[in-house]
Amino acid sequence: MRARVTHTLSYRYSAPVQLGPHRLCLRPRAHGFQRLVSFELFFSPDPHRLHLLVAASGDDVLRARFAGSTDSFEIRATSEVDTQMPPLLQACLEENEPLLPYPVGLLNSDLKGSLDGWLPNGQHEPAAVELAQEALMGSDQRALMFLQQLVEMIQDRVKYTQRHVGPAWPAGRTLKERVGSCRDLAVLMIEACRCVGLPARFVSGYHLVEPRPQRYDLHAWAEVYLPGAGWRGFDPSGQGAIDDRYIPLATSSKSGLTAAVSGSFSGPPGVKSELSWAISADVLSEEHTVPNLLQL
Repeated sequence: MRARVTHTLSYRYSAPVQLGPHRLCLRPRAHGFQRLVSFELFFSPDPHRLHLLVAASGDDVLRARFAGSTDSFEIRATSEVDTQMPPLLQACLEENEPLLPYPVGLLNSDLKGSLDGWLPNGQHEPAAVELAQEALMGSDQRALMFLQQLVEMIQDRVKYTQRHVGPAWPAGRTLKERVGSCRDLAVLMIEACRCVGLPARFVSGYHLVEPRPQRYDLHAWAEVYLPGAGWRGFDPSGQGAIDDRYIPLATSSKSGLTAAVSGSFSGPPGVKSELSWAISADVLSEEHTVPNLLQL
């Protein structure tokens, strides 16, 4: 699939302010099952300095610094991407489907950050442990069956709802409230996967759902590392295993590091800010392809 996405964020301030450093995760992933065809970024006011860096996850992150004062701030990112259907997990794993719980010692140490629990000392939440144990029952300890049952259990127990402000909830709160946003459900799935030795991380991006909504929202889902298949996406607030209509922007073992825009401003006492945003998307081609690695 080829798509063009325009993401605009506009800030208004009640008095002139000085913009602090900003971190932007608006550049779509350019590797794996996705190719970045073009990317344009518009600022008002223009940054004094802008540079690209590669995050720990391997994704592109932009850093911007500003000079002077302003009573408004606008960012507009326009991206064109080609996405591909990932190969079937069953074909990747063949006879080597991981059995759970997966021994942590067999994994590359680079994955450790995607195994830690969300509590301050790295422990797993008891509620997530219990959910993982339930999903493990009846899965014959097979990873793919576990993931399928986990998604079904989350969707059965938690009602998906939109929530545009605030950080992702911890797993225990989401299960207790029985309602949660896409980022809340993603964190719940991530925590449950980590309980059984499957590295998992948070993904922020776009889901070009069908039928087309009146407006698109930024979306969140989980990526799980399956030995033999690598990082693969799962959407507990959607269809489970993702397809080529998902466009990843940023991934991290910590959800807060995937925010589209994060930064600061300073101004006179009592100054207030107001944010408005819009995401528009056009699907330019519906061709569904699977990467052919025999012809590079």
